[in-house]
Amino acid sequence: MKYSLDFSPLLPYWSVFLNGAWLTLKMTAVAVLVGVCIGTLVAFAKRGKNRPLARACSIYIEIVRNTPFLVQLFLFYFGLASYGIHMPTFVAAVLSMIINIGAYVAEIIRAGLESIPRGQIEAAECLGLSKWRIGWHVMLQPSIEKVYPALTTQFLLMMQASAIASQISAEELTAVANRVQSITFRSLETFLVVAALYLAMSLIFKGVTKLVGEYVFRRRRVLRQAAARSGKRMALPTQGSVASHGGAA
Repeated sequence: MKYSLDFSPLLPYWSVFLNGAWLTLKMTAVAVLVGVCIGTLVAFAKRGKNRPLARACSIYIEIVRNTPFLVQLFLFYFGLASYGIHMPTFVAAVLSMIINIGAYVAEIIRAGLESIPRGQIEAAECLGLSKWRIGWHVMLQPSIEKVYPALTTQFLLMMQASAIASQISAEELTAVANRVQSITFRSLETFLVVAALYLAMSLIFKGVTKLVGEYVFRRRRVLRQAAARSGKRMALPTQGSVASHGGAA
């Protein structure tokens, strides 16, 4: 018997899908905001002069980056429960996402900080700027501008990895899909809808981050516009070249 797609059994569950997508976005937003703060502090601490703290940050990054996110999630939800620490699924999922994305953000920002020339930092010190102003204006802002595409890609991957939270019954989009397909028995249609929703959220996320980058990093936009104008001027033939071509003809 030939299988035919039929999305009509899913129509009563559209609100359920949207609620799951909304929870996915909330989890990702909280994890990104807190994770960026943690990752920034870890990146500076890893480059700092306090060797024990720098070593601890390196150990944290290596552990997180070399263990699966699913294992980290289970450690928070099931492992801590063994010691009497019971957390709601949303809290366990978000904490796992924060710890995970914090380690990756730390390495990305550290790479951006390493790209800042030492001469710029020394010049700022000679001007008498405080360590906080040097760290913010001379080091952090230019480094984030350089690694912004890598950061946004990591945020997008984290949003997609939030589907793993369905393993602890967090009511995000994938968990909702599992429940709906078990009721309707339309697995293909259910996960096609889920794939479309993830695609839509990813495209919206990419558009928002691009707009944020254009607004925050104005220098990049000015340089790009200047390069475009200079390129157009180079592409236009000069009056002398037109006359020489006309004379040759």
